[in-house]
Amino acid sequence: MAIDAIGLAGNADPTIPKNAAVSQEAFLKILLTQLRFQDPLKPVDNQQFLAQLAQFSAIEINRQQSEKIDTLLQMNSTGQAMNLLGQEVEVQGASGAGVGEVTAVSFRTGEPLLTVKTAATTIIDVRLRDVRLIQEGN
Repeated sequence: MAIDAIGLAGNADPTIPKNAAVSQEAFLKILLTQLRFQDPLKPVDNQQFLAQLAQFSAIEINRQQSEKIDTLLQMNSTGQAMNLLGQEVEVQGASGAGVGEVTAVSFRTGEPLLTVKTAATTIIDVRLRDVRLIQEGN
């Protein structure tokens, strides 16, 4: 999941499918199929076999770290959003633009969305990346 920090554009690549990763179970099926259909006169070298297992272990560790980082980013963006409650901010986004006070924080699919009350209107569903300036001295 891609989480936006204040003032940063999202970096999620929409061209990569969410199910692009190979699960441990799928890897084991591939490995067993490889072993089942290997040439008996030219079996897989032990070093090559161990290298494949080590590569898969490294990939699994990387996937777990990525999930933990995603969780930390989500917690960070939630903290940022909560700290903006009652603050005067300048926003520029698809849902509107203006300067106003953050009056509420809501969540949609884990992403915090702000409600900003300006002098003229209320702008809802403002993403953190749409906050351009936090006013001092409020």
